[in-house]
Amino acid sequence: MDAPNTKPYHLPSDAVWLITGCSSGIGQALAQFILKTPNRLVATARKVDSLSSIPTSDRVLKLELDVTSIASIDAVLRTTVETFGRVDVVVNNAGYTLVGATEGATEEEARALMDTNFWGMVDVTKRAIGIMRDENPKNGGQQGGVILNMSSMGGWMGFPGSSFYHASKFAMEGFAEAVAKELPSAWNIHLCNIEPGGVKTNYATTSLKQMAKSHPAYADPSYPTNVLVASMQNEQNRTTWAEPSALVAAIYQVVSRGERIPIRVPLGHDSWGMIAKDLEDIKRDLDELKELSLGVGDPKQLESINFLR
Repeated sequence: MDAPNTKPYHLPSDAVWLITGCSSGIGQALAQFILKTPNRLVATARKVDSLSSIPTSDRVLKLELDVTSIASIDAVLRTTVETFGRVDVVVNNAGYTLVGATEGATEEEARALMDTNFWGMVDVTKRAIGIMRDENPKNGGQQGGVILNMSSMGGWMGFPGSSFYHASKFAMEGFAEAVAKELPSAWNIHLCNIEPGGVKTNYATTSLKQMAKSHPAYADPSYPTNVLVASMQNEQNRTTWAEPSALVAAIYQVVSRGERIPIRVPLGHDSWGMIAKDLEDIKRDLDELKELSLGVGDPKQLESINFLR
């Protein structure tokens, strides 16, 4: 059985990038970076007039996209192929966070976040795979492409106050890993979860959506959720966060360096450091409970699934 694609990926010199959520933040910064390269750009947002900061040229297509609408996704992909002939890189960037104690969230708030952060990514990805496999070779391009998911260190570990955000990113990462293992390496399609730490965007300010109602049981300011939210909103605590320009340059290098594309790429000292520590903690727990774990089932269980490794 194929593992996630381990072959090198070679980005075409005039590659077509389709980025969701370009009105601000990482999406906007990445779109502006792509325009400094010979590549072509499809910049999308829920409202096309929010893309005014992105220069207009014959290498740029600005389109309205609501990732929670199948019809909108289909229309954007159809227009992209009609205009540029192919799609080489898709960046699933559209999304937001919902902050507050979990008990306070309404059903509508929680499901709306999952619809954007997770199901929007799923619906774009499923359609992009077909274009990269079937359409790209028809239009003078190479078969294949790259699908980048903007996850975060919060796609690896959870923190208080953002349980539904973390659920969406954990789901994103599990989905991408499974899909990556489904695709024959000959198709040359690569999936990658980008895991930034803190970035100096509007993530912690205007894009920080708090639950409409707070649960009274969690009102104490010393409780974990309130401590974390206060820390995020303290501007001083964000001074060491990464610059968007550095982040998007690293994202571009992941795709353009002509080597294999890993399924996960932590970006930033905080992300790399926290994930590295978490791996150490997981290893400690594995070792501590090894005898208990291996006391369940037959040793041959592992042999029976060796084909999955």
